[in-house]
Amino acid sequence: MSVALIGLILAAPLMLLIAGLVKLTSPGPAIYTQPRVGLDRRRRGPDRRRSVRDPSESKSRRQNDRGGRIFTIYKFRTMRTDRRAGQVWSSEDDPRVTPLGRFLRATRLDELPQLFNVLKGDMNIVGPRPEQPEIFQELSQNVGNYRERQRVLPGITGLAQVSMGYDRCLDDVRKKVGLDLEYIQGRSAAKDLMIMARTMPVMVMRRMWM
Repeated sequence: MSVALIGLILAAPLMLLIAGLVKLTSPGPAIYTQPRVGLDRRRRGPDRRRSVRDPSESKSRRQNDRGGRIFTIYKFRTMRTDRRAGQVWSSEDDPRVTPLGRFLRATRLDELPQLFNVLKGDMNIVGPRPEQPEIFQELSQNVGNYRERQRVLPGITGLAQVSMGYDRCLDDVRKKVGLDLEYIQGRSAAKDLMIMARTMPVMVMRRMWM
């Protein structure tokens, strides 16, 4: 959290500038909010299975299983306001993205407000990317180990984010899940610093569209 606080203090002038530009270049709020699936704190394994004796209770839990705690993520708005749009996968050539939004996405500056999510305890600086609830349910049904990503707090950046771009198919999702699980199994302060260092070229050189 101290990293997030220092980052907010240093980035405050830039964030104010970006907020003003977003407001000036397209109608709508500067900050975009959206529900995301976060950490799953429930106990898993044999102990949890034994604690559920009533089959109807087990069925109810499955039906109400959202994959983790739902939280509100903060980002600079990069799309035109369209309340008709539902939860859909982002793409590199999404026509809803504004010209300024494309720059913010390319440099990942649109994610600076997520530092507030880190301060709130919703996210870490480094971790798997948090997904929208409906898309989470779809992917968890089609990618066998997708829910294992929820064992740790989601992150602003992560091994999968700096290694790959937008998902174009389920195979891309599976590759990213593999990278997320690789990070979770061997995570350390040194690995987090390495991932953060790999994030900087993405922001400065605009090499990847996240």
